Amino acid sequence: MSAPPRRVTTGRRWLAGDEGFTLIEVLLATLLMTVILAALATVTAQWLPNWNRGMARVQRAELLAMGLDRIVADLSVAEMIPVNGDAKTPLFEGTELAVTFMRTAVGPNARPGLEIVRLIEKADSQGLAMVRERTGFAPMPSDGQIRFADQVVLIRSPLRVTFSYAGPDQVFEPAWRGKTQLPAMIRVTVRDSTTGRVLAVSRAATVHINTSADCVRAQSGGECSMGRPRPDGEKPDTAKKEQL
Repeated sequence: MSAPPRRVTTGRRWLAGDEGFTLIEVLLATLLMTVILAALATVTAQWLPNWNRGMARVQRAELLAMGLDRIVADLSVAEMIPVNGDAKTPLFEGTELAVTFMRTAVGPNARPGLEIVRLIEKADSQGLAMVRERTGFAPMPSDGQIRFADQVVLIRSPLRVTFSYAGPDQVFEPAWRGKTQLPAMIRVTVRDSTTGRVLAVSRAATVHINTSADCVRAQSGGECSMGRPRPDGEKPDTAKKEQL
């Protein structure tokens, strides 16, 4: 009998260094990655705070612009309407830190009609802020108390807003109360409370309607132009001529 065929097996010899990484190569790659990450971390640490400050300045500027736009838009459409039929002067009371006036209601949820708006500086947990608040208008006693709602913060500290008022003579005053006319112009001054510097973004709102119908019909508006109340019972000169 012949012997069974012998099974021959061959194996592959793997030579060291032909494939894969050596320990030294792994260490060098790790060291290089560490250097790169450290450089990126250094650059990011220097760049990210500046980027954050720049974005914060842009956001503050946008919020300031929107707040001023809202203030000027409100003041420019103030209307000469008294609180009741017996009142001799329109509802308008202005000081350096607050102004109350009447305007046509505006807003997505506002009902048709008039509303009383007040722009006033108030303090909250975050500091001083210029706040807009409103309420619907209804005839009320001249000494009635107005209850405002719907407060919206327009401008926050460190910026502060002050108002001043001028008639047709363009002379600005710190207050405007009890006059037969609305101011022709209202200056909105924005200051940095930390330095007291007046910012260039300060504006002036021109009131569209600031004269009563009697003053418009009158040939001489001397009394009306300065906002002096007319004595009770006195009528414009043109009305007297018409009666004659």
